[in-house]
Amino acid sequence: MKRIVIFASGSGSNAENIINFFNKTKTASVTKVLCNNENAKVFDRCKKLNISSLYFSRNEFSSTDIILNKLKEEADYIILAGFLWKVPQSFIEAFPNKIINIHPALLPKYGGKGMYGMNVHNAVKENKETETGITIHYVNANYDEGAILFQAKTTLLSTDSPKVIAEKIHFLEQKHFPKVIEEVILRDNE
Repeated sequence: MKRIVIFASGSGSNAENIINFFNKTKTASVTKVLCNNENAKVFDRCKKLNISSLYFSRNEFSSTDIILNKLKEEADYIILAGFLWKVPQSFIEAFPNKIINIHPALLPKYGGKGMYGMNVHNAVKENKETETGITIHYVNANYDEGAILFQAKTTLLSTDSPKVIAEKIHFLEQKHFPKVIEEVILRDNE
């Protein structure tokens, strides 16, 4: 069984969904959730789900090997579920094509530094897009530029507010993210 470590920065709804999904499979299990925000709600979710969690600082993440060494001991795959920091090159080299992210837009549109959460949904609304969606992709050295694994679309109405757009995206994330992760793991281990 493969081991998944999730990185999160916020509420952890995607992390919880992934944990619950893999609790019902023999493909992989989530062994730990790592978070860079000591006040994030994801810690409450982890406690409720009996999943080990750990807070880390920017220095521990970017300027030391503390987190990387922990990952080498505990992870086969790293999943970014609402994680907002750029992943160091040393992580990418240690886990080639084993770090997967989800982005709340149809990349390459609305990607890059600063394009996350409501920033994306506000931009989609301002540009009067008629559709948006999610992109699940490998992580590389640049924000949101890794190879695309999967995209799902949703139609937008001119009356959709950024909040409604966010709800449509959240639905797609919950529906597809765990399944795509499992497909990648199964394909890698055929």
